[in-house]
Amino acid sequence: MSNVVVVYHSGYGHTRVMAEAVAQGVERHVGSTCLLLPVDEVDQHWDRLHSADAIIFGAPTYMGSASAPFKGFMESTAAFYLAQPWRDKLAAGFTNSGCLCGDKLNTLLQMAVFAAQHSMIWVGLDLLPARSSTGAFDGQMNRLGSSLGAMAQSNVEQTPDLAPPAEDRCTAAHLGERVARLAERMNPSPL
Repeated sequence: MSNVVVVYHSGYGHTRVMAEAVAQGVERHVGSTCLLLPVDEVDQHWDRLHSADAIIFGAPTYMGSASAPFKGFMESTAAFYLAQPWRDKLAAGFTNSGCLCGDKLNTLLQMAVFAAQHSMIWVGLDLLPARSSTGAFDGQMNRLGSSLGAMAQSNVEQTPDLAPPAEDRCTAAHLGERVARLAERMNPSPL
């Protein structure tokens, strides 16, 4: 059993779709619970973040970086930085942008460094990059080939009910399930 919080920002709804997929993955792991927490609601839930076994971070990539509201969340943690309440918690991340590259790796790197500053343990994506010779991925996970976290690409003209594509949502769910499974391993239930 593991207790996971997904803290995220979504400007247009596409990253929220990814957050929901991550939460579904967490809850696929029997006995695990997940709280979806938009960054604008964090002030009411610091206790849930501090008591979580794992925190999964999510933000859109805007101009090659995490969104400003997500950066605001990161900066707000300075209030408890010295106390290190997140020490040895698992951390992971996901991001979304309108372009295939969109400099999403930079956003995941920001999240990983942020987690390291809080003495957290980063969980990467354990999926090999998808392979396609035709440009069609036919349901393969990790179509964007990330190792650091889940990446998604949403066509900007599509609404969140259509984008990001199923392959990216499945990749996000896989990441959530992986984090839940590892959190349970690190914090086994008492006998």
